[in-house]
Amino acid sequence: MKRNASIWLGLLAIGLIPALAQTPAPAANTGTIHGQVTNPTGAPQTVGSVSLSNDGGHTSKYTFPVDANGAYTGAAAPGTYMVIFRQPDTPADKMVDSFDNVKIVAGQDIVQDVDMSRKAFVDKLPPEEQKTLEELKKHNASALQANAIIKNVNADLKTVVQDIKDADSAKATATQTLGAAAAKADIDAKEQEIKTAKYTEIETLMSKDSAAKPDASILWAQLGQAEVGLKKYDDAIVDFQKALDLETASKKQNPEIQGLSESGLGESYARTGKIPQANDAYDAAAKINPARAGFYFKNEAVIFFQTNQPDAQAAAADKAIAADPTMPIPYYLKGNALVQKTTMDDKTKKLVAPPGCLEAYQKYLDLAPTGPYATEVKGILAGFNQTIDTTYKAAKPKK
Repeated sequence: MKRNASIWLGLLAIGLIPALAQTPAPAANTGTIHGQVTNPTGAPQTVGSVSLSNDGGHTSKYTFPVDANGAYTGAAAPGTYMVIFRQPDTPADKMVDSFDNVKIVAGQDIVQDVDMSRKAFVDKLPPEEQKTLEELKKHNASALQANAIIKNVNADLKTVVQDIKDADSAKATATQTLGAAAAKADIDAKEQEIKTAKYTEIETLMSKDSAAKPDASILWAQLGQAEVGLKKYDDAIVDFQKALDLETASKKQNPEIQGLSESGLGESYARTGKIPQANDAYDAAAKINPARAGFYFKNEAVIFFQTNQPDAQAAAADKAIAADPTMPIPYYLKGNALVQKTTMDDKTKKLVAPPGCLEAYQKYLDLAPTGPYATEVKGILAGFNQTIDTTYKAAKPKK
């Protein structure tokens, strides 16, 4: 009898062989048989049937379907059978694979797997089908490896998200750990210790993952973010640029990753005194992801504040206010930058604030009357003999 060995080629699939379902106990006058059907690639064969024949395959006395996991099971009268596997479209007078002299014993269960990845089966395939099979195996192996990498990368990215949250809340964690009465220097040291640990873990994970999957822009962007946290600004610039290059080459660009990378470049440039480059990078971030423009420009103003660059700080604050006039911090940062240019009137000997300074401070109080800088701002306004507007009432929340 001629076997039809080529029909499996269009139905090969990657999969893991699951645990077999339990086979029911045979009745006293029958036996049971079960097994796993594996296609030539080594994956479960999820379609087809297994038959028992006692006339050399001419007819099938019992037929059991192969389930979605590649398993089959059934009961039969005692006897010696040929076990035959057929695809759904295999003609009745042909077979894909078979095993002779399989004995069914009353009251017993036997296992008979149909493993078409065994050498004896593969060697009987025509040369062109053997070549196709090898190519499929190589493709499947690559796909499995890629899937494993992606699984590990996704797990690491979840860790990174939590690490970033932990780094952002490091001050609160340090205060809680040491107690509010602890010295500021001790709290600051603990905060830095927490941040360093978190950013170091991110750097380690993203260095590993970007080497394993160098075409994923998010990995380079997160690596750059960690390097900024560790003050490795030159390395961060290189890795943020890698992320942007990958995004530019991608058919499906991600504005969030691009915005993160451009703003990361902006921070790296700002902290190394490259103000024009920093401005260009933050502007690019806002253009790429306009929904986050206010956030990017606010951060730009904060970083220029931290690096004592008041002119750049004021300009960034203005951009943040234009992008989102409801954020209070940019108004404070604008006032803080401008107040440094305060002069004294030679005649009256009173302090004269530069244009826009006191207005920015007052707007901060309007938006955040109990904010973290409210006391400081009230003192500054009082120092300029300004009338402080205390009539602000919080808007009722919308239903």
